[in-house]
Amino acid sequence: MHQSAVKAGPVPRLELVPKVQAPARTKADESCLVCGAEPGRILSGLLDTRFGTAGTYDICRCNRCGFEQTSPVPTLEILKKLYESHYNFGGATGALYTKLRDWFLMSPLYRVWIRVDGDISFHSRRGSGRLMDVGCNEGRGLPIYARNGYKVEGLELNDTAAGAARNLGFEVHSCLLEEFQPAAPYDVAILSNVLEHSLDPREMLEEINRILHTGGEVWISCPNSKSWLRRVFGRFWINWHLPFHISHFSTETLQRLLVETGFRAIETGQITPAIWVAQSCIARLFARKGRKNMQLRNPFLTLLLMGVARLILFPLLWLGNRSGQGDCLLVVARKG
Repeated sequence: MHQSAVKAGPVPRLELVPKVQAPARTKADESCLVCGAEPGRILSGLLDTRFGTAGTYDICRCNRCGFEQTSPVPTLEILKKLYESHYNFGGATGALYTKLRDWFLMSPLYRVWIRVDGDISFHSRRGSGRLMDVGCNEGRGLPIYARNGYKVEGLELNDTAAGAARNLGFEVHSCLLEEFQPAAPYDVAILSNVLEHSLDPREMLEEINRILHTGGEVWISCPNSKSWLRRVFGRFWINWHLPFHISHFSTETLQRLLVETGFRAIETGQITPAIWVAQSCIARLFARKGRKNMQLRNPFLTLLLMGVARLILFPLLWLGNRSGQGDCLLVVARKG
């Protein structure tokens, strides 16, 4: 994985770990990560509502390009420690939440669900050719992409997670993205809930461009900074996910960056996954300063709130998606 995003997959695990102190603010934090201009603060005093890590954070918006970013921007060293302490897959697979998730992902019910709820990981897209899943974690998505017709590989820095993915029978590389030299270019590269973790999203997309065929595609999913749920939940919106989410994209800022790094967007859209609504509700109800929100791993509460979101709030979610204010951006862009 790229050195600017120490990411190990979309679903973190919660455990008892020592706190890691947030870095001090520096002058560099005040520069836009995309264009280098001066940003201005639009939100202050946000907390980590998932893991309860120390410190508070602000959200800044660039006065030139409109890109939003977390401030202070953690150093790579601090961010690596945070991931190692709180986020990365450590080989634990026996929890009820994990068992239910793994069963669900490989069941026919999952294929029905993503047709109804939305597909944030591109698990329903069929095709052929070489596919690279960047930040594949323990490889939950690799069998699904292979089943859909692709020749699949993964890229994952976490050795434990990469080993678990290799045990599934896939080739998984464990180097930095900028160091990776593929045997042949890829037809598809997937950044599923990865780009928002990047300390340098421009460089990450340039490296993705490098490993793709001309005409190859990058499939990106990430939170939408213009989501209406951000306004509803405020500081408890689950997709702030501080300090792990560094970059906060809108359709406009992401499309502009893709063009500047050699891509052209061919598909764009928004969806609002029920689990994201459920997690925002849980954050609002149970998040406490300095404490891990263990209710995020409560399968019964999560399923209950997902049901409410999908069955009762469906009209609101549909309207939000149709108006470009869904919780998740989905973009497919082509190189060249």
